[in-house]
Amino acid sequence: MRRTLFRLLAAAVVLCALTGCAGYYAQSLKGHAEILAARRNVARLIDDPSTPQALRARLATASAIRQFASEQLALPDNSSYRSYVDIDRDYVTWAVFAAPEFSLAPRIWCVPVYGCVPYRGYFSEKAAAGQAAELQRQGYEIYVSGVTAYSTLGLSSDPLLSTMLRQGETWLAGVVFHELAHQRVYVKGDSAFNEAFAVAVETAGVEMWLRATGNPAELRSYEAERKRETDFFALITQARDELAQIYAGSPGAERKRAAKAAAIERLRARYRRMREERWGGYSGYDGWFDGPIDNAKLAAVSVYGDKVPAFLRLHSLCSGDYPRFYAAVRHLGALGPAERDKALTAANTCE
Repeated sequence: MRRTLFRLLAAAVVLCALTGCAGYYAQSLKGHAEILAARRNVARLIDDPSTPQALRARLATASAIRQFASEQLALPDNSSYRSYVDIDRDYVTWAVFAAPEFSLAPRIWCVPVYGCVPYRGYFSEKAAAGQAAELQRQGYEIYVSGVTAYSTLGLSSDPLLSTMLRQGETWLAGVVFHELAHQRVYVKGDSAFNEAFAVAVETAGVEMWLRATGNPAELRSYEAERKRETDFFALITQARDELAQIYAGSPGAERKRAAKAAAIERLRARYRRMREERWGGYSGYDGWFDGPIDNAKLAAVSVYGDKVPAFLRLHSLCSGDYPRFYAAVRHLGALGPAERDKALTAANTCE
């Protein structure tokens, strides 16, 4: 483990020398290397009588989910998520999103391996806050989100993290399926495509898992949550459309700010009506709407939600055959960005 940590830290030094971004890349590689150095084999932890019983039970469930992912969803059968690390904090990384005051287009950062992405990730909450403060000084709106898991796209054996085990079996299955999906297909520089694809694999996979494990009550609960999430994305899309018109048409910064504030209040009002009239008082999204809402926060939502329905439709066109579905997605990923989006939206067969 120490040799692994040393090699990765050495790689960080070389990478920083080549890129001239020592601070950011050093913290990224150092943070990941420390996690890798702390990995413990899941099977051995389950067999170890000194492992707390509650943790053993969660790890046993995680192991079954991991096996299901490879056997039933055709996700990579490798060493990822077969080890465990207790990171002793609420999030493994923090993602910083930024957008101009009068634009819904997020700021983009380009990094090795992953390409260009609409956020910057930090293993330190303090470092993320510092980056957010600097972006605010530059005039950007910012949104900082805690992250419970991440994927290295198969470049290393990603472990289960304590942050992944804290919200129950269904949520854990979704995270594992989502992160492994990034190892199956990843298009460099197209976060909206990658995340929507992974959410589609997660969604279909969780439903399949719950049916296979004979848990109809949890399946009904999951399907209800997915419907609420679809409603939430529809609210955000409507608000983004309104704001885009405001930014394109309202003359003068002050008039734009006033129109923007009014549009955000209309969004909150529509949410409250939906919560009471359609959701029967379900308040799970209150925290999101009670906090500040700006372009960066809206951009963060759009990265994960805009293309999900199209990917789920493609999955259905492939009759739930995962290898065929992945082949179709890889074909789309080989196209140029504009052609890729058009082909995804227009797809009427799996091929």
